[in-house]
Amino acid sequence: MTQKVKTILFSSITVFIAFCLIKYPDQSFEASIRGLKMWWEIVFPSLLPFFITAELLIGFGVVKFIGILCEPIMRPLFNVPGAGSFAWAMGMASGYPTGAKISTRLREEGQLTQIEAERLVSFTNASSPLFIFGAVSVGFFYDVKLGILLASAHYIGNALVGICMRYYGREKEKNVKKPKQQKVSIVQAFREMHRARMNDPRPFGKVVGDAVLNSIQTLVMVGGFIIFFSVLTKLMFIIGFSPAISTIFEYILQLFTLPIDLALPLFSGLFEITQGARAISQTETGSLLAKIIVVSFILGFNGFSIQAQVASIIAPTDIRFSPYFFARILHGFFASILTILLYKPLYLNRTSFDFKGVPVSNGVPQDSWLAILYNLKEFGPIITITFLLIAFIILSNRLRT
Repeated sequence: MTQKVKTILFSSITVFIAFCLIKYPDQSFEASIRGLKMWWEIVFPSLLPFFITAELLIGFGVVKFIGILCEPIMRPLFNVPGAGSFAWAMGMASGYPTGAKISTRLREEGQLTQIEAERLVSFTNASSPLFIFGAVSVGFFYDVKLGILLASAHYIGNALVGICMRYYGREKEKNVKKPKQQKVSIVQAFREMHRARMNDPRPFGKVVGDAVLNSIQTLVMVGGFIIFFSVLTKLMFIIGFSPAISTIFEYILQLFTLPIDLALPLFSGLFEITQGARAISQTETGSLLAKIIVVSFILGFNGFSIQAQVASIIAPTDIRFSPYFFARILHGFFASILTILLYKPLYLNRTSFDFKGVPVSNGVPQDSWLAILYNLKEFGPIITITFLLIAFIILSNRLRT
């Protein structure tokens, strides 16, 4: 009976979306182009190097080397193997969904158990510093120093989520034999790295080719989700669904003494972070603190668009989605609370972390690493086309052989 209800529900929603696409073709096309432009210019060229590098580091055994050295840190803090430090660091550096991609690969390699992989996925999908500083702080709020507050709340909150999730699944692990913890040794780490590389029978060219193909395949999937949720968010606003549901969020915001005018941008941000953050920054009413509290929450929540990407990445494995979803709610609340606590010391009374000498023109930083995000708009399409052609050539050669 439950499966029949799901069939009716899923098919009805799909038919309704198809009807809306037919009824509002112009608006759907405009939203689709906007999502494609974001993927084409920024997402693909910014994430591709991290994805390829991660695949190569795993293939050559470097992650095994890092795991041996970081085991004394990751195991007590987050109750995951040392290899999880690689997923955590790469996830923070490049942003979502890199953490999920690396965690899935580690699970496929057998370096993580199911429970450990679920713990790792829950706190390794964070927003990148480039997005927090470049897009949100400078691009939307035109305030470069706001990035310190948002980034601190986001990453500290993320670490707190990891510490909380270390207790997840402990009952199931009681009967699981854990390997005896060894002393940290560079020699032992090198031996494990060499053993991992030797256990992979693929030649160098195959490893590199697989890294490129797997990364591009994942990013094409990510692009599809970005475009779809861009269209979906637009359609929900056109048919009046978003304004109607946002009334519920007005009551929720009132409970936390936040302006009700932020209800609609908050609902939009729950689906797509970029649009939600932009809408929140453009809201005329409400104090700056109220705005960044809501922004911190949607950054921690990730948005349903990112969550759908993560769900798709972990689907081929036995990693379950529910722990990750719970962690996202937890991260949202942690980040919001930390924003309130750190607002005065890191923003109002800030005496350090000054960005002196960074000229800003029309909200865009000049001669700074923050300008990378904007320069990607010029070179991003070239990078995207180049690597799509490389993937096509690799696939063509493999089909011939």
